[in-house]
Amino acid sequence: MTQTLPDVNRDLELAGLTREYSAHNYHPLPVIAASASGVWVTDVNGRRYLDMLAGYSALNFGHRHPRLVVAAVRQLERVTLVSRAFDHDQFGPFCAELARLCGMDMVLPMNTGAEAVETAIKVSRKWGYEVRGVPADQAVIVVFDGNFHGRTTTIVSFSSDPDAKDGFGPYTPGFVSVPYGDLAAVESVFAAYGPRVVAVLVEPIQGEAGVVVPPPGFLAGVRALCTSAGALMIADEIQSGLGRVGVTFACTADDVVPDAYLLGKALGGGIVPVSAMVSSRSVLGVLKPGQHGSTFGGNPLACAVAREVVAMLSTGEYQARSAALGAVLHSRLAALPASVVSSVRGRGLWAGVSFAPSSGLSGRAACERLARLGVLAKETHGSTIRLAPPLVISEDELDWGMERFTEAVLGS
Repeated sequence: MTQTLPDVNRDLELAGLTREYSAHNYHPLPVIAASASGVWVTDVNGRRYLDMLAGYSALNFGHRHPRLVVAAVRQLERVTLVSRAFDHDQFGPFCAELARLCGMDMVLPMNTGAEAVETAIKVSRKWGYEVRGVPADQAVIVVFDGNFHGRTTTIVSFSSDPDAKDGFGPYTPGFVSVPYGDLAAVESVFAAYGPRVVAVLVEPIQGEAGVVVPPPGFLAGVRALCTSAGALMIADEIQSGLGRVGVTFACTADDVVPDAYLLGKALGGGIVPVSAMVSSRSVLGVLKPGQHGSTFGGNPLACAVAREVVAMLSTGEYQARSAALGAVLHSRLAALPASVVSSVRGRGLWAGVSFAPSSGLSGRAACERLARLGVLAKETHGSTIRLAPPLVISEDELDWGMERFTEAVLGS
């Protein structure tokens, strides 16, 4: 018989169940959501919070956007899964529409961001062997310190974050990591490994590292190096893409077109996991039946929701909102005293805020203060927090959130 938890102290009851029965691989803030709509989350005790994290950009369109809910419900009433053993009527249109949005030829859909990155690693290696003629098992992929591409065994093999990496070896070879933003270091890898370098895997803006924007000309320099050497430039836009930074893709802000985009998070509208590698026919064409796939990859429900996401982005409305409101966000953050906020980074509705040692604030403490004031955000790397409100946030809501942020960090 199902037992209903009491309303009194229900959050304590639920937190106890989580502590006892869930693996402790996360350290969540003491907020237990019960419902959400738009930019607002309501906890089990009825308290409302302004969501300034947006599921690490998975909720670019807010919680339960009406257009996305309608698309999901419509598809739930028809068919949700056939596996890729069969085709379905949402798959071809999804691939065509996403390819057009990206200006590319082909789409390989998966589920999670990490799967998209794993797909890119496999495809880059296979492309290197079959198209470039790299000797078997000798392919090299250039990556960057501070990266975050997921948590699979292969991906953490080239992580520089000890929390993500330590204790999970032996590690997968074939990667060379260099400092982010250091074009000369990338050049040195090409010089040392020559035609063995099949790809450079780069986040146009590093999210987990604290919303780190590369120096001017860096992405264009990587593009030029890859073009000159005949290597692939793979842009991980899983967090930075799909309108987050004021344009559809962060690469666009640097006038760069990569050889492939890796997408996820917002592509599923915060409703269902959807990810994809989007590239040219010459790159994705190296895969043959049976060489890569996923039971749920490109399922009807995911495709239906993602098609609506693509349609929403095609108008440019959300990109424009991110650019305009992002200017407000960064202006408000820049006005905070340097004795408290040592640096602000980012673009559009995405910011990394680092606290000065003199402030005595850790990222965790700041987020706990914000939660008490009704704002949700998340820390990273000690003294830094990330802000990424949904792109549907209004200027009044953003102002309200920034007033709470100022109160939290200044302690007034």
